[in-house]
Amino acid sequence: MREISLDRLRTLVVIADLGSFAEAARQLNLAPPTISLHVAELEARVGAPLLSRTRGQVRPTAIGETLLVRSRKLLADAELALEEVRRQVQGLTGRVRLGASTGAIAHLLPQALEMLRVEHPGIDVQVQVLTSQASLAGLREGRLDIALVALPQVAGKGVQITPWRRDPIMAYVPSEWRPPARVTPAWLAQRALILNDSSTQLSRVIAQWFGAAGLFPEPRIELNFNDAIKSLVGAGYGATLLPQEGEVAALDPRVSRRPLRPGLWRQLGIACRVGEMELATGYVLAALEGLRQ
Repeated sequence: MREISLDRLRTLVVIADLGSFAEAARQLNLAPPTISLHVAELEARVGAPLLSRTRGQVRPTAIGETLLVRSRKLLADAELALEEVRRQVQGLTGRVRLGASTGAIAHLLPQALEMLRVEHPGIDVQVQVLTSQASLAGLREGRLDIALVALPQVAGKGVQITPWRRDPIMAYVPSEWRPPARVTPAWLAQRALILNDSSTQLSRVIAQWFGAAGLFPEPRIELNFNDAIKSLVGAGYGATLLPQEGEVAALDPRVSRRPLRPGLWRQLGIACRVGEMELATGYVLAALEGLRQ
């Protein structure tokens, strides 16, 4: 069964408002036979007359009144939908889906979101906590628009990655351990460790740092939530290696932060799909670019 056309419903509404087929034809810029055909098609679909002519005036029947109420709402909803889409095309509104790690979300993303709130308040950024590989998969499958990923990564077909930030990786150690001014692999490998799990790029970078010194320590626990890791460090449960992201925040006095020797860095990139993008996505990318080092 064919769907009822909004054009037919619009014709019915205009005829009812003007009380004339001829006036409706002029307003809609349609030929009079076309106007009559629209009404005939609607009446054939509902199986009853929708309009009646009394003393030269066209009026809706009772059934026509029922259809007119629904028609006006459908036409208003359709216009509202088009207006919402137009605003999104113009970049006034929009939804941008972004994937990132907990560290980037906690320490870097808020600055970009604050800038967006001021300059583009109609843009809604929906953030998902994901590993870099999961974020890239989301981009390729169309479930994400932007991803903040640890480098290096294989972008895959249809995705491009641009280097973004290079943050130092620091040692976070219980203060009672009295760590040296610069922490070495040899010193850290002798102690209990709390590290990211092996599925993350950070874990691989840290393993290479230890491996270059011929060391392969086993962590006491693997955890991917940086704030939880720091809490465990403060409790004396172990030491960790984490990126220093964004501004240097005040630490729990029970935790000491030390640079590494040799130095170690965590590199981040911004990933997005190749090709034309919505203006809202471009505005989010521009805000993130403002945090580029």
